Amino acid sequence: MLRLDAEHLLRPVRAGDGPGIAAAYRANRAHLAPWEPERDAAFFTDEWQERHVAQCLAEAEAGRSLRFVVVGDDGSIRGRVNLNSIVRGAFWSADLGYWIDASRLRRGLAGRAVTLVAEHARTELHLHRLQAATLLHNLASQRVLAGCGFERIGLAPKYLRIAGEWQDHLLFQLLLEEPLSAPRERP
Repeated sequence: MLRLDAEHLLRPVRAGDGPGIAAAYRANRAHLAPWEPERDAAFFTDEWQERHVAQCLAEAEAGRSLRFVVVGDDGSIRGRVNLNSIVRGAFWSADLGYWIDASRLRRGLAGRAVTLVAEHARTELHLHRLQAATLLHNLASQRVLAGCGFERIGLAPKYLRIAGEWQDHLLFQLLLEEPLSAPRERP
């Protein structure tokens, strides 16, 4: 577990997190809806999320992904950071995704969490590169990525089906060859 601030920790997803993740998604359903795929009612249940946790743990064991949760001092899950589609071979890369609870925005949690997960990807997973994608109008997420050292590398038309529509995304990358610095503070 890694401390993000006085009230929050970052740790890998573990068995038993399903109910906490489900509660976090239910509390943030409206907040996340514009930025995520459409979700059916089952997605928001404790049972669905616990099955997904088991799948996440199996994928982590196989080296295909690694998922983290942001946990408040009260034990509640307040966000996620995911390393998805880990590829080795000639690529040594992963896709990064994240979200923070609507009640915890603008505290620097996303930047600190992304920086810690990127450092873990560099030092523990020995990855070369992380890629992240944002919707064109997601300026807050673009600021988080820029503050963590990601550089914009292009535009991907109709990249992901988000909020029920195929939407264009900006692509960002972070090369992990050097030690990473802390996220830059916003002006």
